[in-house]
Amino acid sequence: MKLDAFKTNKDLLEILNRVKRDCKNKEFSDIIDAQGNQYVDLVMEGGGMLGIALVGYTYVLEQAGIRFLGVGGTSAGSINALLVASLAEPGKPKGDKLSAELANKNFFDFVDGDSDARDLIESWVDGAGSVKLAFKAAQVIDNLQNDLGLNPGDAFTEWLHQLLEKEGITDFASLTKRMQTVPDGIKLRSGEPFDKPVEQLFRLAIIAADVTTETKVEFPRMAELYWTDVNKINPALFVRASMSIPYFFQPMKVKRIPKGPEAEKRWEELAGYRIVEEGRLPSEVLFIDGGIMSNFPIDVFHNTTKVPSAPTFGVKLELDKRLKNVDGPLQLLGTIFNAARHTLDYDFIHRNPDYNKLVTWIPAKGFNWLDFNMSDENKVRLFLEGANCAANFLSTFKWDEYKTLRAFTAQEAKAGKD
Repeated sequence: MKLDAFKTNKDLLEILNRVKRDCKNKEFSDIIDAQGNQYVDLVMEGGGMLGIALVGYTYVLEQAGIRFLGVGGTSAGSINALLVASLAEPGKPKGDKLSAELANKNFFDFVDGDSDARDLIESWVDGAGSVKLAFKAAQVIDNLQNDLGLNPGDAFTEWLHQLLEKEGITDFASLTKRMQTVPDGIKLRSGEPFDKPVEQLFRLAIIAADVTTETKVEFPRMAELYWTDVNKINPALFVRASMSIPYFFQPMKVKRIPKGPEAEKRWEELAGYRIVEEGRLPSEVLFIDGGIMSNFPIDVFHNTTKVPSAPTFGVKLELDKRLKNVDGPLQLLGTIFNAARHTLDYDFIHRNPDYNKLVTWIPAKGFNWLDFNMSDENKVRLFLEGANCAANFLSTFKWDEYKTLRAFTAQEAKAGKD
């Protein structure tokens, strides 16, 4: 697909003109740089191929002069988060590079299992009947028994490795250097000093599920639990762990987990995993999609006790569809999975209602989140849906009103602790 399918699309041009009109001189944050860019945190939900809408969303935010401090996400959200963090320094836009990758990539390449696995996935996406699907499923039982998943995920990992390498990112050390490249003239709008070093403003938070120890993992903050020298680890592995959709992809396995007293202390401090007897740390762990624990990790940058200098924008894929019909065992399995991956995030938003002012819901109706063979037309539609939702959000968000709300909730939070 040609990149012009995105950049010169008449609907996108109309959206950008609306953003330019509605957002001129509008304040979104108290952190700015010499170019007039405004800085926010951004957290993105997982959702397979629906993640294309996230690219449209971030593209429009950048066109409105918004740049990103902390970026976080799960599964598809983690992919976009890592690329936003790595494709350029924090003060520079990444939307053109992200759009180019979206236009040039055949996502069905990521379906890298054997022919039986590919046949089953194609049949399911195409809406095949139950008899045909049952026949196809019988052909892949050995894949699930032996490998715990249909697709190795190697094609995805290699694609991400190559993409990062083109940008000079070969390990976590090089990513850290890029993320800590401080934009010219970054400051508080009031001229007051930051309450923490500028280098600590830029964070990456990728959520994965370590099912071996039942641990919700945030990379890179908790990476030292799994690797001895984190700086040498390619950050593509953080995303590979986060996007391992159960049974669709094989779990990511990490071997030679650090052990010893210091390692045990880190597990207690970072994961709350109390080692009750010597030798209880695993030798290897399995990671699957972080969405089974927190598909929308909106809380990773949130401090309830203070008014932030920058808001945390959140992007959810699909509307809040909690009401489910359970007509059989397969439907029950699906509702159990959805409850597990959504409940913690719903609960956080319920307990912190100020987030209703920050979260954008992208409907994404009529799209299959596992359609890795999605047509170019649908890719453009998803991109535009994300772009349009971003424009609508920017036009209605009121930074001063949000700070007033946060001053009230912060006071309540402190009173509760006292």
